[in-house]
Amino acid sequence: MKYLTVLFLLSLGTVHAQIADYFTTEFLLGGKLNSENLIADYKGYDFSRIWTKTENSNVYGVIGEDHQRLRLKLITVEKNPFDSTEYIIYGKSMVKNTICDFTGVIRINEVRTFNEFHFGVDNEYEQAGIKSQGILIGAYEFRENRDQVHSGVFKGELSARWYLNKDDQMFYDDIQLATDGYVNNAFIGVWRSYSSNNEKLCNWGDYRVPMANEGFDIGAAELSVSDKYRDKGWEDTGSENTLLNMRVKWWE
Repeated sequence: MKYLTVLFLLSLGTVHAQIADYFTTEFLLGGKLNSENLIADYKGYDFSRIWTKTENSNVYGVIGEDHQRLRLKLITVEKNPFDSTEYIIYGKSMVKNTICDFTGVIRINEVRTFNEFHFGVDNEYEQAGIKSQGILIGAYEFRENRDQVHSGVFKGELSARWYLNKDDQMFYDDIQLATDGYVNNAFIGVWRSYSSNNEKLCNWGDYRVPMANEGFDIGAAELSVSDKYRDKGWEDTGSENTLLNMRVKWWE
């Protein structure tokens, strides 16, 4: 039993290292971070709007090795008035036709800045008065309602891109949205069933699915799901369906 426990802990450590590497490489789109964790310097800022900015039609998630489509909506995000690193969450999830509501927390562990600003296509944000720009890294745990069918717990790590303007206003950083591979609000972890304790990988993000299976997303400028996975709930994705999907508010 001790041998199996050690193997399990080593596996968890490997997964954590892979996620940390993703947040500080691919997620940055070529940018470089300063090494210092500035979380104490940013405790007075409210990051809550970052997680509710994107239209839900552009939030893509997968659950399980077969990458069944997960839809997830953070409906309210509020900064804990007693803990500047914690945000209180209410939202809903949908897999196939099953919808569950959930509550939980996001806890910020790191706030790190880029050592050089990025200003977008043709430097369109160069005169926008950007004061600082960076990412936050943290952990999340969202607990679905136990009274609902097929419910469980989402748990893992996350990263989000932000920038601060000259007026000390915090913004969701979509300046590089036109860049191939752009993703924001990357959530990477697992979902664990209440009834069976079985775990499934569960990742989601804005505009792309972070750390998806190789060959899942074959798009360049935008998400394009390969035919291998289309029957897992991805039939209606693509630019031709964007307006239709924006009108579908499944969480209401």
